[in-house]
Amino acid sequence: MENLSTPKRLLIILIVLLIISGVSFAGGNNGAEVGPVSVFMLCGIIAVAINWLVFIPSNFAKSEHYFDLTGTLTYLSVIAAAMYFTPDVSVRGKIIAAMVTIWALRLGIFLFTRVNRVGSDDRFDKIKVDPLRFFMVWTIQALWVILTVACALVIITGGVDKKFGVVGFVGIAMWVIGFLIEVLADKQKTAFKKDKSNKGKFINKGLWAWSRHPNYFGEILLWAGIAVVALPILNGWQYVTLISPLFVFLLLTKVSGVQQLTAKGKARWGDDPAYQKYMANTSMLIPLPPK
Repeated sequence: MENLSTPKRLLIILIVLLIISGVSFAGGNNGAEVGPVSVFMLCGIIAVAINWLVFIPSNFAKSEHYFDLTGTLTYLSVIAAAMYFTPDVSVRGKIIAAMVTIWALRLGIFLFTRVNRVGSDDRFDKIKVDPLRFFMVWTIQALWVILTVACALVIITGGVDKKFGVVGFVGIAMWVIGFLIEVLADKQKTAFKKDKSNKGKFINKGLWAWSRHPNYFGEILLWAGIAVVALPILNGWQYVTLISPLFVFLLLTKVSGVQQLTAKGKARWGDDPAYQKYMANTSMLIPLPPK
């Protein structure tokens, strides 16, 4: 996106806003309403508003320091708004709201602490000096939040109350397993980097011996779990929100995440026989015994 012209960047921003509106409209179908809009649509508006507001001082300071923290704030605000404006939230909705809140707080604190420790995020070196490109990234973060949390918002705002069946418990189990894998993987990598003897090395221990990206696997699994919990109560246009786990998967494996880290790894250790062996013998995503 670095070489895109101004009209193309503006078009991308417009498309992002249209996608947020479309998913919010579909997810809010037959759900709780506040005034003339659905609660789901209100959540979409809140997501965009928060990111645009924080962009203003961040742009003046040419700083990405609060980008990840704003993502966390957006998740928490959207879930809080859904809970507040939806009358008689179901037990299923309350459980999912608690799960998303726990996930958002844990990841937000982890990312913010990491940025403070490192000092900056090199992904933003060229972005933050270009106001329109920087603005586009903040707008895309609002899209990321809404698409990721779409199934959770339907569960909270959909107004359908059903007892947990086998499908619901399977979904919760998927979330718990995914969350634990993500937390453990992040903890292992943080400890690895803090050890000065590992400076300049790549991690291949713990969960990272079984998967090159176990944290991303955990992330994908936990959002897939929330989608499974949502399945029994979806109807009509609400099925559009099942894009949530697919979006998370594509984002982490095809857009950023895996692609970026693989490129960095090859640039740094590509000539290292040990790294070549690790790449050849270790599963890209799903934790599996090394070959």
